[in-house]
Amino acid sequence: MTPRLILAALIAGLCAGIIMGGIQHFRLTPLIAEAELFEKAEVTKDGAKTTCVENMPGMKMCHGDESEWEPKAGFQRTALTTIATMITGAGFALLLAGVSLVSGLPITKQNGLIWGLCGFLAFSLAPAAGLAPELPGMPVADLNARQIWWVFTILSTSLGIWLIAAKPKSWAPIAAVIAIAIPQIYGAPIAMPNDTQVPPTLAAEFVAHSLAANSIFWALIGLFVAHAFAYVERKYP
Repeated sequence: MTPRLILAALIAGLCAGIIMGGIQHFRLTPLIAEAELFEKAEVTKDGAKTTCVENMPGMKMCHGDESEWEPKAGFQRTALTTIATMITGAGFALLLAGVSLVSGLPITKQNGLIWGLCGFLAFSLAPAAGLAPELPGMPVADLNARQIWWVFTILSTSLGIWLIAAKPKSWAPIAAVIAIAIPQIYGAPIAMPNDTQVPPTLAAEFVAHSLAANSIFWALIGLFVAHAFAYVERKYP
């Protein structure tokens, strides 16, 4: 049954990714395009210009100057962004399925939404407390330091969620709060001061829309995986 469940999770994640791609097209891409109008290109040592876009904390895509290929605005950009989001959704869905199978905690129609929102807490909300989604042209800290803190935050927050869900002990909630709080207390890498032409209101709007979009994304992943699992178990008892 396990291979069927994995395939079901994969399909569920792809479906969630398609919907998220539409949300990105209508709610996030216009903000990114507007920020690119204000962006001051970063000049590297060899004179090349780089542009970086981050839709989720810790996940950044950069492209170089005009001599390097980049998707054209419109259909091409939307299509490639949606494909990338579908792949991301499939990966997240497989991760949820793997955690469920290894931990013995089932994903059902009754708790699928909770699974999804826990994923949102671990992968989006907790990291965003220190590394908010960023528009092109925004100052950023060292990439390696950011990635290390981002991964550490995900693991620590996931541990906290697991302690609450799988450890019915009196000390578990306290330990969970400590685990979730440790990376926040330590603090994310701080970006070096840098002049930017990106309006603060635009940056704030992007953060709000990104978090809202990712909450929907994760909720859909949890719900779709739950229904996919229920279908497999009913079809192949």
